[in-house]
Amino acid sequence: MPEENFVSKLKEEIDVVERHLKILDIILKEGPIGIIKLSEKTHLPPHKVRYSLRVLESNGLIRPSANGATVTEKTEEFINDFENIIQKISAKIKSLEKMFAPR
Repeated sequence: MPEENFVSKLKEEIDVVERHLKILDIILKEGPIGIIKLSEKTHLPPHKVRYSLRVLESNGLIRPSANGATVTEKTEEFINDFENIIQKISAKIKSLEKMFAPR
């Protein structure tokens, strides 16, 4: 049975965020790097890579250069705070699990 509800939308959103983070990780480790190389490394079509790059750039985490995308000063701050973000999300998920646990 296909998931056609709000939970499926949540899964889709998580998948998109995961894609953005994978691309950011590659840029951090290998940047500057262009769309074609990112597409090859992630096995994603260029249009999805391009969208992720736009999102990352609009959040100040990367910037374009003549040689491809590079990280910004804000990237390190984001990475340092990311563990806290994940812990908060994990706590919310655990709370939801408890809500519907067998009684």
